[in-house]
Amino acid sequence: MADRGPYCHDMSNQLIFLVAGLLVTAIAVITFIASRLRHAGRPVPVKLRRGQPLPDFRATDESGDPVRSTQLHGTAAVILFVRGNWCPFCSSQVEDLSEHYKDIVDLGARLILVTPKPLETTRRVAAFFEVEFDFWLDADLAVARQLGLLEKAGVPEDHRKEYGNDTVWPTALVVDRNGVIVYSYLSRSISDRPDAKVLLQALATTLAH
Repeated sequence: MADRGPYCHDMSNQLIFLVAGLLVTAIAVITFIASRLRHAGRPVPVKLRRGQPLPDFRATDESGDPVRSTQLHGTAAVILFVRGNWCPFCSSQVEDLSEHYKDIVDLGARLILVTPKPLETTRRVAAFFEVEFDFWLDADLAVARQLGLLEKAGVPEDHRKEYGNDTVWPTALVVDRNGVIVYSYLSRSISDRPDAKVLLQALATTLAH
């Protein structure tokens, strides 16, 4: 009988690599599913539901000046709570909205992004998209805690040195001129974001009344 030792050795190595690959894939799938299940039943905080007045909260604009949500009264607004530029889903969402920025402004509304990312990073993002988004900084996540949007340990480990462990859960609001929430969307997963056209339609509907 021929010596099949090397052949068997190669087959064993291939089998090991195959099993290892399957295990890595299985772990990734399980992690993704677990993340979706963990947040799938997460209800919109009562204070952020449709028909509720926008809560009074304080933040800082990109110039370092204090801002307050009550300053929006008299102006409709689209408000997004985004995790940071390290999140590819947030970056895609902002890029998508940049294409509709003029439509929002033409309706007489404001587009505000509330984020915990550092001030200098925020300025770079604003310059990159060449649009005059209003960036409100929630550096210590006080607003996220106040509104029930805090995501503990939500920052990936390789970004925690710069951004910390916790972040905000992605959420979208449309507020009318009276400061009342007319549209509220709490993402079901970190990749789930409302279509920019849906936000624009909600804004146009409330301003038509």
